[in-house]
Amino acid sequence: MLRLAIKTGLAGSAVYYSREEGIWNENTDQVYERYSNALQPHLASVKQQIPVEVPALPTTGEVCFLTKHYWNEGVKGSIYFIHRLPCYLGQWTKQATDAIKKATNPPPPVDSAPVAAASAATKI
Repeated sequence: MLRLAIKTGLAGSAVYYSREEGIWNENTDQVYERYSNALQPHLASVKQQIPVEVPALPTTGEVCFLTKHYWNEGVKGSIYFIHRLPCYLGQWTKQATDAIKKATNPPPPVDSAPVAAASAATKI
């Protein structure tokens, strides 16, 4: 019960904070620009402290393009998988039946005649 209360409190506070910040009321581009401008001074101080080159934040247009591109790639991949699902099911069924047949078949008999002949030869 305590876990549920903690999770509910965290989710509720996240929604409350995002609503107070105006994320739900503004255009997404405006929110991104506002946070990008707010982070620039912090990035400058981090650049001074760390000798590694920190790349610039991507522009709003780049972020929108990449988001759309990867979303579309995910949709294409999902549709391709659904399109190929009958073939996949056929392959998986064949593999499963082959495995079951292999597991249920008795092992081939072992020819024990050479072993018996060798043991008879050593007794003489």
